[in-house]
Amino acid sequence: MRGLYLVTPNWNDTDRLLAATEAALRGGAAMVQYRNKEADDALRREQGAALLALCRRHRRPLVINDHMDLCLRLDAEGVHLGASDLALADARALLGPGKIVGASCYGDPGLAQAAQVAGATYVAFGGFYPSLVKKYDFVTPPSLLEAARTFLTVPIVVIGGMTPANAAPLVARGAGMVAAITAVYGDPEPEEAARRFAALFGVAG
Repeated sequence: MRGLYLVTPNWNDTDRLLAATEAALRGGAAMVQYRNKEADDALRREQGAALLALCRRHRRPLVINDHMDLCLRLDAEGVHLGASDLALADARALLGPGKIVGASCYGDPGLAQAAQVAGATYVAFGGFYPSLVKKYDFVTPPSLLEAARTFLTVPIVVIGGMTPANAAPLVARGAGMVAAITAVYGDPEPEEAARRFAALFGVAG
């Protein structure tokens, strides 16, 4: 797992969401996480199904944030869990060995180590920088990446205010994927924005 990890914004306009996501996939996004904290169940099902079809056309995995029921209903490629969500080991048991299970580990190496033991496919650290989407009450130091690489064998995702410029040193320190929302969806040219992130990993979008 390597490259731009695209995370969707709280957009209720499905056509707009699909158009921007497809542009980012053309630009080289490696994986998509469907995350809409404001959608009701019906809209979440509509958008999840549409994104899954889009991602499969582009042969990229779609991961569902938090909602295991939606992941199972759609047969999406996996789920991303926070500390207050379903226990990771339970998610792994429900999904089986072939699916993606990601874990938010904030700035805590202990959480990451426990997630790896419980069957996480990847762990996510952050926020590293101020975010327009999620307000963190802590700052994750870049040095954490080098320390984490000494005991983690799963890929590391970095998140929180990511831009191609400020993500570059984190990639150099061992981040396997860079998660971005605003830097792609907030750009008038999401394909070009995705291409700039993909270039950090030597990928031509």
